[in-house]
Amino acid sequence: MNLDDLHLFLDVAERGGFAAVAKAHDLDPSNVSRRIAGLEQTLGFRLFERSTRRIALTEAGAAYRDRIAPLVGELSVAGEAARDMVSAAKGTLRVSASTAFGQMVIVPMLAAYQAACPAVTVRLLLSDRRVSLIEDRIDLAVRLGPGASGDAIVSRLMQTRYRVLATPEYWRANLVRTPSDLARLNCLLFPYDGFRDLWRFRGPEGETEVPVKGNVEISAALALRAAALAGMGPALLTDWLVGDDLAAGRLIDGFPDHQATATDFDTGAWLLYPSRAYLPLKTRVFIDMLRKHVGSPTTS
Repeated sequence: MNLDDLHLFLDVAERGGFAAVAKAHDLDPSNVSRRIAGLEQTLGFRLFERSTRRIALTEAGAAYRDRIAPLVGELSVAGEAARDMVSAAKGTLRVSASTAFGQMVIVPMLAAYQAACPAVTVRLLLSDRRVSLIEDRIDLAVRLGPGASGDAIVSRLMQTRYRVLATPEYWRANLVRTPSDLARLNCLLFPYDGFRDLWRFRGPEGETEVPVKGNVEISAALALRAAALAGMGPALLTDWLVGDDLAAGRLIDGFPDHQATATDFDTGAWLLYPSRAYLPLKTRVFIDMLRKHVGSPTTS
């Protein structure tokens, strides 16, 4: 009995349809249906009741799923562990991240990872929506918030820091002395809770909250950075996004002696991966290289 077909069966049982599973596995729906039918023929009973609108597990199919799910998981783990002992990393690695983080942080290290693991195919899924580790078959996700559902493993990748940045020309034309001066400026806003209307600061005088306003809201971090570089106003941006701009003097921190944030001062990027008994070599190597690449202290 083919282990891949058992995985396919479990995936169809979880998702409740052939089309979603076919899309996730890059297969034709007819291929999925044919393989499930072949499995049913081998077993000698129907796994699913099919109709024009939906499919559902039969009573026998549900009982079979419950019995084999942990066994299939153990067999997969055993196979991965054994292969990693005798061969280099291989297979497909599906990594999810926000568009900005992927472009600015992950893409620059992909060449090094490809050189270290040439037999691994990397699928980097960049999206600002929060994907499901299970439904989207994600091996590793990088999120800019620690929240997770289910039994995913969560580990901090790096600490981050937000700054209020603008071009040197903008600061010269709009003199500011304290964060409260931002209330009179036309700020560049990120249209999410906190980022849009209230920025928080922590400095020598303690903590303060500054109401901000502006007539430009941009929902993409890369575009917000571009607007700041164009001299359109100050923006609240994170360090991993603007490190090169700060080093080159294209953007300047208006309040270098202050911490800034829209939500929490303890901000960071977190790694998430499905809870499992064994983390494949392809994923371990990627995580190790990513930690080395960001070069930031980490805490779990």
